[in-house]
Amino acid sequence: MDKSSEGIVEETDNGCEWDMASDTCELTGNQLSSDEDTDSNEENDFKMDDFKDEEADEFPDLEWLKELYEENDSDDDLASEQGDVKQRTFSETARMFKLRRNLHQLDNFQRQKECALLKAREDLSLLRQSIESLLEQRDVLEREIEHQEAAKNSVAVIRLRAQHKTLCYKLQREEEIEAQTNNELRQQEKNADIMGKTVTLRQKENEDVQANRTVGAKYLRKTVLRLQQQEAEREQKKRESMQKRIQAVKLLKSNIEATQENLRVRQSRAKANTLKKERQEKRLKETLQAEGINSTRHINQQKRDEEMKRKQEEFKERQTTRKVEIVDKLLEEQLVKSRKAQKAPLPKTKTGHKILSPGKIREKLLRYLDSVHPSGTERETKLRNLSASGSSSDSDYQEDIIQKEMQHLSLPDSLEEPEFCGLWDQNFKPPLNEKARLTPTDVKQEHAVICPKVTTTPKKVGGKQIKGPSFTSKPEVILFKDFEVGETYKKKVVLTNISYITNHCKFLGISAQLQDFIMINFQPPGPLSTGMSCEMHITFHPSINEDLEGEVDFTSAAGRFSVPVRCTIKRCDLEVDNQFIDFGSHVVGQIISRTITLTNKGALATRFSLDTTKPVPEIHQVQMPSHRSADTQQAGQTDTSTVSTTCADLTQTSASMITREVHSLEHDLTRSTVTQQSQRESQVSSPAARATPVSSSMLPQIPEGLSDASDIRIGNVREGDIGPFESVKLEIIFSPTVPGEVKLDLYIKFSDPTSFPIAILVKGEGAGLPVWVVEPNIDMKICMFDHLYQEVVTLQSSTSTALKLTFDLWPEMRKHMEIIPRTGFLQAQSSFTAHLKFVPRNTLPQDAGKYFDSATGVLEVPMTVQVAGQVQPVIYTVQAIVTSSDLKFGQSEMDFGYCSIYQSFKSSVRLTNMSLLPQEFGFVGLPEFVDVQPNDGFGTLLPQETLEIDIIFSASKAKEYRFHLSCKSGINRVFPLACRAMGVCPTLALSHSLVQFGPTAVGDQSTALLYLTYNQTVPKQSKQRPSTGALLFSFTPPQDSSISITPAAGRLLPGKRCLVLVTFNPKLEDRNIKEEALRLLRAKQTNEADIKKLLDEEAKREVEPSKGNKLSKSSKLSKVSAKTASPIYTSPTDSIDAGGQRFEEARASLLHSFTSRYNEYTIPCFVSDGDPPEEDRQAQPTWSPLNTVYLKLQCPAVQPPLVVVSSNIRNYALDFQQVAVGERVTKRFSVKNISAESLELRSSLLDIYGPFLLLNALRGIGPGEQHTLVLAFCPTLEKKYCETLEVRCQKMTLAVTLRGEGMVPAITSSHPGRLLDFDYVLEKESTSHVLKLQNSSAVAVGFKAMLYSLSPSKTQGADEGVALLLGGYTDSKIQPVVGTQNHNGLSVFSVLPVEGSIAARQSQDVVVTFHPDHPSVNYSDQLTIELVNKRKLCVLDLKGAASSHNMYLCGGDPLTVPIESLLPPLITSETQLEGQSEDMEIPVLVTLRASYSMGTIRPAVRELEVGCIRATKKGSEFNWDNMASLQQKGFDVDPSKGNVEAGTRRTIKLTWTPQSGHKPNEVVKMCVPLTLKGDETSVYSVTLLALVSTHVE
Repeated sequence: MDKSSEGIVEETDNGCEWDMASDTCELTGNQLSSDEDTDSNEENDFKMDDFKDEEADEFPDLEWLKELYEENDSDDDLASEQGDVKQRTFSETARMFKLRRNLHQLDNFQRQKECALLKAREDLSLLRQSIESLLEQRDVLEREIEHQEAAKNSVAVIRLRAQHKTLCYKLQREEEIEAQTNNELRQQEKNADIMGKTVTLRQKENEDVQANRTVGAKYLRKTVLRLQQQEAEREQKKRESMQKRIQAVKLLKSNIEATQENLRVRQSRAKANTLKKERQEKRLKETLQAEGINSTRHINQQKRDEEMKRKQEEFKERQTTRKVEIVDKLLEEQLVKSRKAQKAPLPKTKTGHKILSPGKIREKLLRYLDSVHPSGTERETKLRNLSASGSSSDSDYQEDIIQKEMQHLSLPDSLEEPEFCGLWDQNFKPPLNEKARLTPTDVKQEHAVICPKVTTTPKKVGGKQIKGPSFTSKPEVILFKDFEVGETYKKKVVLTNISYITNHCKFLGISAQLQDFIMINFQPPGPLSTGMSCEMHITFHPSINEDLEGEVDFTSAAGRFSVPVRCTIKRCDLEVDNQFIDFGSHVVGQIISRTITLTNKGALATRFSLDTTKPVPEIHQVQMPSHRSADTQQAGQTDTSTVSTTCADLTQTSASMITREVHSLEHDLTRSTVTQQSQRESQVSSPAARATPVSSSMLPQIPEGLSDASDIRIGNVREGDIGPFESVKLEIIFSPTVPGEVKLDLYIKFSDPTSFPIAILVKGEGAGLPVWVVEPNIDMKICMFDHLYQEVVTLQSSTSTALKLTFDLWPEMRKHMEIIPRTGFLQAQSSFTAHLKFVPRNTLPQDAGKYFDSATGVLEVPMTVQVAGQVQPVIYTVQAIVTSSDLKFGQSEMDFGYCSIYQSFKSSVRLTNMSLLPQEFGFVGLPEFVDVQPNDGFGTLLPQETLEIDIIFSASKAKEYRFHLSCKSGINRVFPLACRAMGVCPTLALSHSLVQFGPTAVGDQSTALLYLTYNQTVPKQSKQRPSTGALLFSFTPPQDSSISITPAAGRLLPGKRCLVLVTFNPKLEDRNIKEEALRLLRAKQTNEADIKKLLDEEAKREVEPSKGNKLSKSSKLSKVSAKTASPIYTSPTDSIDAGGQRFEEARASLLHSFTSRYNEYTIPCFVSDGDPPEEDRQAQPTWSPLNTVYLKLQCPAVQPPLVVVSSNIRNYALDFQQVAVGERVTKRFSVKNISAESLELRSSLLDIYGPFLLLNALRGIGPGEQHTLVLAFCPTLEKKYCETLEVRCQKMTLAVTLRGEGMVPAITSSHPGRLLDFDYVLEKESTSHVLKLQNSSAVAVGFKAMLYSLSPSKTQGADEGVALLLGGYTDSKIQPVVGTQNHNGLSVFSVLPVEGSIAARQSQDVVVTFHPDHPSVNYSDQLTIELVNKRKLCVLDLKGAASSHNMYLCGGDPLTVPIESLLPPLITSETQLEGQSEDMEIPVLVTLRASYSMGTIRPAVRELEVGCIRATKKGSEFNWDNMASLQQKGFDVDPSKGNVEAGTRRTIKLTWTPQSGHKPNEVVKMCVPLTLKGDETSVYSVTLLALVSTHVE
C-alpha cells in the first residue's frame, strides 16, 4: 500500500478532525461500531448517518483542544503509546489540524483532476478515431462521385455531393472539438504536475496523524457512545410517535374504504336496476313488435299509467292527511263542548224526520272515510277508542257529535246554514227548497247540487186523501236555451189541474237567484175543475252570461208545488260521424280518400283544426263533470237526506271550515276518478273521450308535420270555422308508398275552451307492385367532374308473364347520363339488368339546375321505368355528390424577400383540397435551391383539408431569383405556384445557423458556442456595397422563452469575430403553475366536501327515526341543506403568490407529470449599416434587412429525473437570509429521483474560501428515493454572498443558487465597561445590577456572558500571589482578577442569562447578582460579554464588599493580602471574636505622609468613609474619642461625629500638620477609637502613623 492510502487509513483511525469531510467521520464511526455487538450493525449504521449530519453543530469550535492539551492522561496503555511523542503547544496542534484539512481538500481536488484528465484522454482518443473514420468515408464518397460523374448519373452525383458536403461539415466540427479537447488536456496535465507536489505535504501530515490517533480515538469513542445513547432515545420517541400516526392513518383508511365500499355497492345496485329495467323494456318491445303492436305507444302508455299511479298515491296521502286534520278538529271541538253537554239542552227534532241510531251513524261515518281512502283505519281506531273511553254520562252526547260530523262530511256544499245558531236550534225547520221537485234536473255546473226528495203529509180535501202533485205544467221545465245577454225572451206555461177535485192555484214566488232576471205574469184563475188549466207568462231578460236555475213556487189545496226553471247560455256541441276509418288494402301508388263529417249541434261557433299533434290541455281547462254515475248520485242523495235530518249544533265557523275541506277533497277525488276513466276511454278510442279532461303531464306530444311525411295525410281542409248548427266535411287521403300497415291518430281541436278534442284513428295497408327495382336508391357516392362512373340497375318481377320495360331519361341529363339498353323484356319470375353510365360535365349546374344543388354538390335525379300493362311506373332515384378536383394555394405568389446565402429560409403556403375526395399530390421538378416539406413535398390531402406546406429556399448566390413550383395531383393535374427571392451576402455571418440542443431536463440548461464573423468580401453578382467600418449587431430572442444569448448586442470591427453563447434553460411558466395550483386547491376542496357529505350521510343512516313524519321531515331538511350548501370556494390565480407554498406544490406536481415538448425558435440578428454619425453618437443607426442574420434553435425539453422536494427552496434558490458575521447557520434541502433508473449524485466544488460549505457526502439514490443535502453558511465579512451548487447526475445538472448576507451585529451595552462596584452588602444578602444589551442590527445575534472565575482556562493565581508578596505588604497595588470567593463553593457573582440570542431591533437584560456569604472587602471577578463572532462586547471588573454589621468603615491601608485562602484561618475571625467579647476593636491603619520640598512642609491629608447599608430604628451615627490628644500631635479630624443616612457614605477628612521642632526621621503614631452605632455598636481602633517624606507620589 502506498503512502497516500496509508494516510487515509490513519486519518480514518484518528477521528479527531471534526471539520473534515463527513465521509471520514462515517468511516471512523463504522470502524468503532465493529468493536461492538455485530448484531446491531444496522442500528449503528442508522445512527451514524444522523451523526454525520449533525457533527458540525455538535462541535462548532476547537476550544476542547486546549483542555485536551492540558489534561494529563493517567492510562498506562495510552501513556506507553505516547512515550515517544513530544508535547506540543495549543497553537501547534491547531495548525496541524488546519493543515490536515487543507491537505485533505487538495487530495480530493487532485483525484478529481486525475479523473478529468483520464476522461479528456479518452475523449481525445475517441475523437481521433471518429476523424479517421470520417476521412475514410470522405475518400470513399470522392471516389464514388468520380465514378458517377464518369457514368453521367446526375441524380446520384447530386445526392453524393450533398452527403459529401454534410460529411465535410461533420469532419470540420470534429477537428474543432479535437483542438479544443487537446488544449484542455494540456492544461489539465500542467495542473496534475502542480498537484503532485502535495504528496510531500501529505507525508508530513501522516506523521502527525500517527501521533494523535490513540488520543482522538478515546475521546471519539466516548462521544460516539453518548451520541448513540441520545440517538436511541430520540429514535424511541420517534417510533412511538410514528406508531400513533400509523394507527390513526389505518383507522382513517379503514373508514375511507368502508365509505367507498358503500358507495360502490350503491352505484352497482343502481346500475343493476337500470340495466334490469332496460332489459325488461327491450324484451317487452321485442315481444310487442313480434305481436304486431306499436311498442313505442305501448311503452309510453305504460309509463303514463305508472305516473298516474304515483300521482294517485300522492293524492291519497294528501287526502288522508287532510281527513286526519278534519277529524282532529272535530275531536278538539268535542273536548271543548263535552263539559257543556250536561247543562245545554239537547236539540229537539220533528217526528217527521228519521234519526239514525248512534251506532249506525258511526258506521256510516267510518264507511264514508273508507270510501274516500282505504287507509283510514287510523281514524276508525280513534273514533272507536273515543266511543269506548267515554263515560256513561256523556255517551249520548258523543253519539250526537258523531252524527254532526257525518252531516258536515256528507254536505260539503250545503247552503242551508242558519245565520244564527240559536234560531236553528229552536226552530229546526227544513228549508223551502227541500220540497219535492216536479222534474229532476240534470244541469251541467261546476259543483253538482243534489236536491233530496221531501215527503209531504197526505191531506184530505172533501173527504178524499190527495197524494202527489195536483197540478202539472206544460212544459214540465221552463227552459230558456242559448240565451244572449241583453235580449228578452218570453214563454207561456199552462198549469192543468190533474186532481179529482176542484182545486185552486196561487203563485208564491220564484227563487232568489232568478228574481233579477225573470218576471212572472200570472193571474189567479180561481177554482179549477179537474182538467181545467190556466196560463202563466214568463219574461226572461238576462244581464249576465251564466247558467241559471231555480223554481217558481205555487200552492194549492193539496199543498205546495213548484215548476223548475233552467236558463242555459250558448255552447258548442261537437261530434263526428265516424271516429275510426279503415282504408283496407291498396297497391302502392294508389290514392284513396275518405270523408268524415264534423257537426256542431250547439248555438256557439268555434274554430277547429285537424292535425296529428296530441292535445295537451292546461290545468285551468280541466273541469269537473256535470254529473256522476247513477249509483254515486243515489247514494249521495240518500246520505244527504239522512244526515240533513240530524243537524248538529256546532258553531257556524267550525262547520263552514269543515264543509270547505271536505268539499275540496271530494273535488280532487272526483277529478282523479274522471281522469282515470278518460284515460281508459282514450285507449279504446271511445266517442266519450273528447268530453273527458286529461292532465297535461300524462300526454306525450307528437311532432307536428308527421302527417305530411306518412302515407296517410289530410286533405285541403285542415282548419276553419264551424258555425252553430253547421257541418263541415273533412277529407283524409291514403296513398301508400311502401308495402305494410300504416296507422295514424288524428285530433280535431277547437278554440272553445269548453270543447274537448276529438280523436280519430286512421288505418290502412299498402300492397307491393308486381315489378320493382331491387335498389330503388342508386348511390353513385362522390364523383368528380369529367370522370366516368358506372352502376347496375336491377328489376325484379313477381308475375307469371313476360313484361316489356322502357327506361326513361330526362332531357336535362342526356349529356351526363346514359342507360344501356333503353328497352328490354323482363321474363316471368326473373330479373333484368341495365347499365347506368354517369359522366358529370362542367355544365351540370346549368343543365340540371332543378336536380343539382350547387352549394352542396348533391345530385338527385328521379328515374322511371315504364312497364307494359302497369299503370304506375317503377320509380328509382340516382344520387351522387359531384365535386371538383382542384387543389388551391392560399396565395398566388410567394415572396421570400432578402435571403442570406449562408442560411435557409422557410415560408409556408396553405394548400387546400377543394374536392370531397382525398387527393394525392406531389411537388415535381424542383430547383436545386428549393426544398419542400413535409415528406419531401408528397402527401395526401383529405376532403376539404388544408395543409401547411413549408417551402425552404437556400440561395446559392447573391442574385434575384424568379421560379415556379409545380404541384401535380393524383389525376395528373398540374397547379403552378410563382416564387421570387433576393439572395444577399450579409456582412456578418454565424458559424452555425442551426443549433440542435439535446434533450434538456426542466431546471437544467444546455449551451452552444457560436462565432459571429465580420466578412468584408462581397460577391461580384451582388448589388451590395461592401462595409468598411464597425457594425452593430443585436439578437432579439422571443419574450418569455427559455433562450438567452450572450452577448445580446455588441459592436464588431472588420475582420474580427465575436464569441456568442446560446443557453437553453427550459422552465415552467408562472401562469401554468398558478393554474395547476388553482386546480389542486379545487380538487382538495372537492375531496373535503365529498368526505364531509359522505360522513353526514353515514351519520343520518345511523339515526333511525321512530315515526314516519319525522323521517319525511329529516329528508326534507337534508334536501334543503344540500341545496343551501355553500359552493366550493375558488380563488383566482392572482391570489397565489409566486414562491409560496401552493406555488411550489403546483410546480412539483407539474414536474412529476411533465411530458416531453419540442420547440423551435428562429432568432434574428439585426446588423446596422455602420456606426452612428459622429455628430450625434446617441442617434439610432440605420438597420438594413440585407444584413439580417437568422439563427434557428431546436429545443427539446424532457422531464427532469431529479427534483427538489423541500419547502425552503424557492425558484431553485436556498436563501440563508441575513446572518451575523462569525455565526454559522445550517440548512437542508432534499432532492428526489422521479425517474425509473438509479442516479449517482455528484456535486460541484464550492469556493473553499467562501462562506458556503456542503457538510455531507452525496450518494446514489434509486427510483422514488430522496437524499438530503446539508449546507452551512458562515459569513466572515459584511456583504452579500451568492454561489451556485450544481447537483449532477447522469441525465441532468440541477443548479441551486445559494444566497446569504453577512451582517456585522450592532450591539451596545448600557454599561461602558471597566469597573462595576456593588459597594457594601450585608453578608448572606444579595444585590443586583441590570445590563441592557441593545441590538440595532436587522438580524438576531447570539451572546455569552462569561465570568473569569468560572472559566476553565483561567490561571491558578500563583503568579499573582508571588507578585503580590514580592511587591511588599502595605504598598502593593496589584489587584487579582478573581478575589475572595464564598466559603460554600459557589461563585459570589452570578449572571443570568449565561447565553442567549437578541432578536432584531430588540434588547436583552443581563442581570448580575452579588451574593456574599461572609464579610470581606476583596470580592472581585471579571465579566466578559462575548458575541457569536468571538468579539467582546464589554469587559466589566466586578467588585463588592460584605459586612456583618449595618455600618462599616472603609479606607486606610490594607492589613492583609487581597487573596484569601479557602483553608480555615489561623487567626480567629471577626465573628468569633464578637461572640467572645462584644468590645473587641477592629484595627485600621492610616498612614499620613507630609511632603517636604524647598524648605516647605505640605500637610498630609487622608480620607475615611463611614457608610450605612440600610436604615435602622436606632439610627446610624459615628463618634471619635480622644480628640484632644490627636490635636496635640497635629492631627485634625473633620467631622469628629455625625449621622449617616441609609445607603450613603460620610467622608471623614484626616489632616496631619507636623508641629514645629518635628524631626524629619521621626514617626508619629497615635491610636484613636472610632465608634459606629447602628443595629449594633462596633468600635474601630484607628492607628495613625505620620511621617515626613521627601518623595512625593
